[in-house]
Amino acid sequence: MDENKLNSLVGQFLQDLGGAFSVPLVQIGEHLGLYEALNDAGPSTVTEIAQSTGVAERYMREWLSAQAASKYISYDADTEKFWMTPEQAFLLADRDSPFYLAPAFGAAATFQQNEPQVREVFKTGAGIPWGEQTQCLSCAVARFFRPGYQNNLVQSWLPALNGMVEKLEQGARVADVGCGHGITTAIMAQAFPNSEFVGFDFHQPSIDAARDHVAAHSLTNVRFEVSLAKELPGHYDLVTIFDCLHDMGDPVGAMKHVRELLDENGACMIVEPMAGDRLADNLNPVSRLYYSASTMVCVPTSLAQENGAALGAQAGEKRLREAIVDGAGFSHLNRVAETPFNLVLEARP
Repeated sequence: MDENKLNSLVGQFLQDLGGAFSVPLVQIGEHLGLYEALNDAGPSTVTEIAQSTGVAERYMREWLSAQAASKYISYDADTEKFWMTPEQAFLLADRDSPFYLAPAFGAAATFQQNEPQVREVFKTGAGIPWGEQTQCLSCAVARFFRPGYQNNLVQSWLPALNGMVEKLEQGARVADVGCGHGITTAIMAQAFPNSEFVGFDFHQPSIDAARDHVAAHSLTNVRFEVSLAKELPGHYDLVTIFDCLHDMGDPVGAMKHVRELLDENGACMIVEPMAGDRLADNLNPVSRLYYSASTMVCVPTSLAQENGAALGAQAGEKRLREAIVDGAGFSHLNRVAETPFNLVLEARP
């Protein structure tokens, strides 16, 4: 045994365990607005931040200490004050930041709640229907993806589709497939009031949440319906599929149906987790997150459906291309945009 390698591995494990142990603390900080309060206040003592937030001082002291040890916030030993650097705030206090990562800890918590069910299907090879997974999963997933959608969808992804923004400004028909809580549908509907948007999802509670979401924003150019991807009604200028194609049991069948729904010169925008085409390309921090999420949620969800293709969250562009172009009959598939977390593809009939 190489002692240096052992020590390095122990150090990595301790970092990982620190992050795992931090999951409930970050959730507390997010839900109680503690990060925003600390960022707004500037350097503060335990007493000062406890009084300003209405949190019991003893709990606040322990929480702040844990956050400082994690380097999620900063601490000065001379003044005994805590604060957030601009970089720390960008990740934990700015809910509109594209790198707002606090919701990711909530997603991690729901994956842990899924563990007993997933452990059982490891032995049988069966799937777990989306609606039978941990209760808060759909909420956690919606919150996890929201910052990326909010900062990229209208600003860069839609403009990357040839001529699509002009169509949307004039008035187009759009289907948002697998819309979940309707975050993406609402973002597009707000940006393009002359267009009509329909969000589809096979999960009734998600559709109910989506309807509540748009009602709160008083949007009149969007509606939501429960439907399987292979059974969507209507004809559209644009079909969008955000981070859910790999979750489908029959993605090829779904894409065949989408191709039939597209009008002449229509397009389908597919957003998937960023991934290379080989495991060797994906041995990095981002793929590490996605492989873990895929094991706990994406693969069980797909295996519970017809065909059970189980592409996984790290399918990669080559495998997606084979499914969409070769399998579903699209003639063109191009990568039009990307982020450290997203792969954005444009499919044309």
